[in-house]
Amino acid sequence: MESELDSGPLFGAFAMKYIVKLFPEITIKSRPVRKQLIKQLKANLRTILKRIDPGLKVSGQWDNVQVETGSEDLEIEKQVTAALVSTPGIAYFLSVQKYPYVDFDDMLEKAKALYAEKIKGKTLCVRIKRAGNHDFKSIDAERYIGGCLRQQCEAKGIDLKNPEFQVNMEIRDDSLYLIHERFEGLGGYPLGSQDSVLSLMSGGFDSTVASYLMMRRGIQTHFCFFNLGGRAHELGVKEVSHYIWEKFGSSHSVKFVSVPFEGVVAEILQNVERSYMGVILKRMMLRAASQVAEKMKLDCLVTGESIAQVSSQTLKNLSAIDQVIDSLVLRPLVTTHKQEIVDIASEIGTYDFAAHMPEYCGVISDKPTTRASMERVRRAEESFDFSVLEKALEEMMIQKIQNVVDDFKQDVQVEEVSVVGTSDSVIIDIRHPDEEEKAPLEVEGMMIERIPFYALHTAFKEKSLETEYLLYCDRGVMSQLHAQQLQADGYTNVKVYRNAK
Repeated sequence: MESELDSGPLFGAFAMKYIVKLFPEITIKSRPVRKQLIKQLKANLRTILKRIDPGLKVSGQWDNVQVETGSEDLEIEKQVTAALVSTPGIAYFLSVQKYPYVDFDDMLEKAKALYAEKIKGKTLCVRIKRAGNHDFKSIDAERYIGGCLRQQCEAKGIDLKNPEFQVNMEIRDDSLYLIHERFEGLGGYPLGSQDSVLSLMSGGFDSTVASYLMMRRGIQTHFCFFNLGGRAHELGVKEVSHYIWEKFGSSHSVKFVSVPFEGVVAEILQNVERSYMGVILKRMMLRAASQVAEKMKLDCLVTGESIAQVSSQTLKNLSAIDQVIDSLVLRPLVTTHKQEIVDIASEIGTYDFAAHMPEYCGVISDKPTTRASMERVRRAEESFDFSVLEKALEEMMIQKIQNVVDDFKQDVQVEEVSVVGTSDSVIIDIRHPDEEEKAPLEVEGMMIERIPFYALHTAFKEKSLETEYLLYCDRGVMSQLHAQQLQADGYTNVKVYRNAK
């Protein structure tokens, strides 16, 4: 049965009103808890919506929250609707137009203008709620409006039990309300009603969806990014983190933490057994994230891991990874299929971010363990220089999520070339030695150096500023990341080489 219609203003000045229905789990809470959750939702809505319309009013009742704006601006109406759709704690809401109540004929004209095309050829019924002192009953108005709509709008007939279209109206004292459309909300609890967490963000499908799910559950979610080697990746993660916060959590300010982890990766690559590199990297990330969380007075970490999606996410490996810290690690996607995760990313608008996010992981080995032994984990970490991890934490940057947008304006892509114009140029193959060995790069007439990405920045301290260096990797992602970082460090003689084959 249809009951609503999307439509613009009909009769000049009007006040748009939204009736917000609470997430069902809120309504079964004890009276004090329910009141607190409603109070939090109203506070969140005032914070978010008054940025759109300073004159907007938010009021609350036991079973709903009402939002009202007197603006006639359709753009404001769209923005308010979009904000309500993305606010945790709302099951659904109705958009309602408010007019002065005149008489039955005036009600009929407004109903015809709004519903005529939707009624045509369908059975209908009219439901009118009434409050206040009037010289008629609700059923009188329903019969008059319903009969006239049937005759004047080519309706199939009246069906009070199972109509194909239902017209909903309300009369409250001297005001008339027409319900336009029902919008589904996010559900969940109001943001800020639960404790806060630190989410480990890589910017891919998994971590962005995991962060969203925590926010939808009413959890204030801060972001922690481990930079494995480049400004471009960091900017990408900042961008998607800002997007998620702005769309689903802007009622509360959160922090974005960036930890430089390139040195940690280099240490693992040089000193850790190859099959254990992935597990050790995850343990190092949890170690660092736990210290960041402690500094921010947060008790829980969040990751986007899903059982068996990759080698480090087997139950045995996850157990070995978790033993490195005492903090609680939440994994909202732990039993979710990859396609389901991708579908959620599409729904919430993070798909394009994730699809174009650089996949930077330099510790993937040919034969990673899927059943990590704690004895071998401890043995692998005995050769790790933990001062490298301490240095990374000392150099971490913490900033308000609102401020990360300032970084976007500073990003400049490094020039890419597929044809080398001078024999004085040198191509540097920055791939992992295993990858380079499987498919050696050969370019006729060109000198090619082989410097793994984790050793690149150290090696460049000895390079001449007079020579043009072209960084190469298979997909052009790591080379772009490192070229940007080198240019930022003053090496303007660096470009990216893309093989034309």
